[in-house]
This record gives sequence, structure tokens and C-alpha cells, in this order.
Amino acid sequence: MEPLSSFFAVSVILLGIGIYGLTTKRNAIRILFSIELIYNAANLNIIAFARLRNPPIVTGQVLVLFTIALAAMEAAVGLSIIILVSRLNADIDLSKLSKLKG
Repeated sequence: MEPLSSFFAVSVILLGIGIYGLTTKRNAIRILFSIELIYNAANLNIIAFARLRNPPIVTGQVLVLFTIALAAMEAAVGLSIIILVSRLNADIDLSKLSKLKG
């Protein structure tokens, strides 16, 4: 069995890339991908902690399946909003959007 430190190292790298993408990018699709990377970092941690128990429990895997389903729904809704915004505007730069302000 692999040590947990390798799982955590990959998870921290994914989390760092995701946070970097959220804070620096203005493109809506890149921000959506950054959110997905953060979800994957959390899923990797959940699986690592589930494998830590002896015997390994299935609860962590079930929780990860639910978060993957939620991430897929979030991506579908996010992409539909991005498509709608791209039809209204020529660009999907989030800093230039003013039509969605209420």
C-alpha cells in the first residue's frame, strides 16, 4: 500500500493549480475547470482517508461518487450559462460582463 503522503502531495498540487486558476484567470471556462480541479483534490483526499482504515471502508468511495455526480451537474449548469453568455456577448471574459448584474 502506498504511503498517504504521495496522495496528499498530488492533492495539494491539484488544489494549488485550482486556486491559481480561480484567482488569476478571467475566462469562464478556465474558472470552471479550476473548480473541477479543486473537486478532484478533495475527492483524492477522501479516498486516501478511506484507504487508511483497516479494513478499507466503502463509505469514502460512495461519497466520492456523489461528489463526482454533483461536479458533473455543476459543470452542465455552468457550461449552459457560459453558452448563453457567449450568445449574448462576443466574449466570455467575466470581468467584461455587465448584463447579468441585477
